Amino acid sequence: MIQQLIAPVTGLLDKFIPDADTKQKIAHEIATMSEKHAQQIALAQIEVNKEEAKGNWFQSSWRPATAWVCVLGFMVNFLISPLAAPFGVVVPQADTSTMLPVLMGMLGLGGLRTMERDKGVGR
Repeated sequence: MIQQLIAPVTGLLDKFIPDADTKQKIAHEIATMSEKHAQQIALAQIEVNKEEAKGNWFQSSWRPATAWVCVLGFMVNFLISPLAAPFGVVVPQADTSTMLPVLMGMLGLGGLRTMERDKGVGR
């Protein structure tokens, strides 16, 4: 669409600018204006992506922290509680009905991420 607009504008240059070199410079600037703008937008997006990739402690630590909470909950349910029961110590059970979907979702996403890296698709 932009190419269709460039031709009439460069045609107007013939009427108003007598110097051929100046006319060609301006025509070139008009023709490459949208490409320069698209390149500037792409470079700005790259800078935003770089800043987002740096992240902060919370962004990079939420997944391991969630996994450790799930692991500790399973450890209480399946290791500490059964070992403490013969001694008369009652340890409250963690609710695995909410932990299991979270853990399985994280493990599934981790597996997909590993597959991406093996195929060379991921970073």
